[in-house]
Amino acid sequence: MLPSAGVYYFPWEINSSVPEGEALRTFGRLCCYDLARSKAVLTAQYRSAQYRVCVDTKFVEPFQAQLGSLYMVLGEVEHREGEGPIVKARILTCVEGMNVPLLERAIQEQRKYFNERQERMGKSTS
Repeated sequence: MLPSAGVYYFPWEINSSVPEGEALRTFGRLCCYDLARSKAVLTAQYRSAQYRVCVDTKFVEPFQAQLGSLYMVLGEVEHREGEGPIVKARILTCVEGMNVPLLERAIQEQRKYFNERQERMGKSTS
C-alpha cells in the first residue's frame, strides 16, 4: 500500500494537535541543518510571529542544504518526549523562487474545495 499523499499544513498550524503518524506537507526557509543529528529547521513568518518546523532528515540524506532557501517537505509527524512535533521527511525539496503567497492561496482554495465536496457527499448519503 502506498503512503498517504499528505495534507497541506501551514508551518504555523503544526503543533501537538497534529495526530502522530499523520502524513503532511509544509514549507519554510531552511535556517539550520545538522548532518550529524539528521535534523533541519524550517522557518516561516506569519503575521508578526516566526514559526519553526523541525524536520528529521534521516530518510532524505545526503542532500545539498542551501541555508536561507525555501524548502517543501513531505513526511509524517512524530511527537518526541520533551520536544514539539517533528516531521520525518520522505521528500525534502528546494523550491527557491516559488511564489509563497500564491501557494498559500492555493492551499486555502484546496481546503475549501475538499470541504464543499465533503458536504455534498454527506448530503447525498442521507
